[in-house]
Amino acid sequence: MKKKFMLYAAAIAVVLAVVLLLSSVYIVAENEYANIVRFAKIIKTTSTPGIYLKVPFLDTERVYPKAIMLYDIKPSEVLTSDKQNMTVDSYVLWKISDPKLFYQTLGSLRGAQERLDALTYNALKNIMGTVAQKDIINQDDASGRNKIYDSISNNVSTIARNYGIEIVDIKIKRLDLPEANQQAVYSRMVSERNQIAEKYVADGEFEASIIRNNVDKQVNIIVSNATATAAQLVADGEQEYMKRLAEAYNSPEKQDFYNFTLALDAIKATMTGNDKTLIIGPDSPIAKALLNQ
Repeated sequence: MKKKFMLYAAAIAVVLAVVLLLSSVYIVAENEYANIVRFAKIIKTTSTPGIYLKVPFLDTERVYPKAIMLYDIKPSEVLTSDKQNMTVDSYVLWKISDPKLFYQTLGSLRGAQERLDALTYNALKNIMGTVAQKDIINQDDASGRNKIYDSISNNVSTIARNYGIEIVDIKIKRLDLPEANQQAVYSRMVSERNQIAEKYVADGEFEASIIRNNVDKQVNIIVSNATATAAQLVADGEQEYMKRLAEAYNSPEKQDFYNFTLALDAIKATMTGNDKTLIIGPDSPIAKALLNQ
């Protein structure tokens, strides 16, 4: 009986030793922080991976990740400076930068998410409230909207440092209009696009009219110059013709011959057809030609 009792006692001692040993050891992974808490007070913070000892049953470890975490914030409504409601869908990239301060102020990842939710919503509400809706929803360069997002991120980051949190980035996934406002905004955007299109058409027609007027002017100038040149060429040709004609018939005999040929040409042009009667005077060059005078 005594021997059996000793065996039970030894087994219990071994179990207690194992439990004591396991309670005295904690492991810190490579991507973790560990806070050792004794009576709600942090006595040690470890960020280097390895195996460490603690006082069993008195010390407890609080382990937090080092990695960047994503918190997807529920869509919420904000009011712009022109009193228009907008629904904002955003997310936060964050990580724990000071595990001791994080434990003292928030204590858990769930508490951190709730605080980030409140901080981000307040920043969205305050900053979006200084911007008109038309400056948010447009087709302009995105640099203006990026300044808004940077302001929101800086605002949240400044406050989050008080909780041992580093804000890596805050992004707005989507900006939506309440259904009651969507149709009005779409109609305004269509109207603006139509006005721009009409302006382009009007500017194009104006430029086209200028081009047409310039072309017509150039055509008129070219035609006028060509007509003047042609008239000058005709005049020069006639002048040359008369000059050569005068040179060819420069004696009385040649001039009489020239008059005779003109008379024959006139008779030929007149006496076409049948039953023609020619009445001429005796002094007419044609009569002289016919009578051989």
